[in-house]
Amino acid sequence: MERGSASSDRIIGVYISAKVDYAVRALCTLADSGERPVTAEALAQSQGLPAKFLESILNDMRRAGLLLSQRGAEGGYRLSRPASSITVADVIRPLDGPLAEVRGLRPEAANYEGAAEHLQAVWIAVRASLRSVLEQVTIADIVSGDLPKSITKLTTDPDAWLSH
Repeated sequence: MERGSASSDRIIGVYISAKVDYAVRALCTLADSGERPVTAEALAQSQGLPAKFLESILNDMRRAGLLLSQRGAEGGYRLSRPASSITVADVIRPLDGPLAEVRGLRPEAANYEGAAEHLQAVWIAVRASLRSVLEQVTIADIVSGDLPKSITKLTTDPDAWLSH
């Protein structure tokens, strides 16, 4: 998604930030732990993540309404709603912003003329493609390994596993 603060990396190459990767991993761990709160330190240890950075991410996710926090000896974090209702896109947007941007604009705001007139449709299609994955896969899907059929189908193509 966004590399640092430069939105120019968007849409040409999808960049999954460490912040998003760590957040999804932490949410998966929380989903797997049930209703009991889990400390940031325990989450960091379970996934081999830097504790201070994860604490900042957890606070961002709490402010976004994805997590609840509880203070005290029995304190920690837990999901604010069922893991089956939290998509990967729900995690990305509050941490890194929109799924797709073109020069800092949403694709529908990019206008082209002449030979590039139809380029906007390509950028819209790229965003739709990202949504078709990121808005369909939930934290519960990841934890269970029972991914939607449309996602599984994409991963069964051997070319999907190769860098180009």
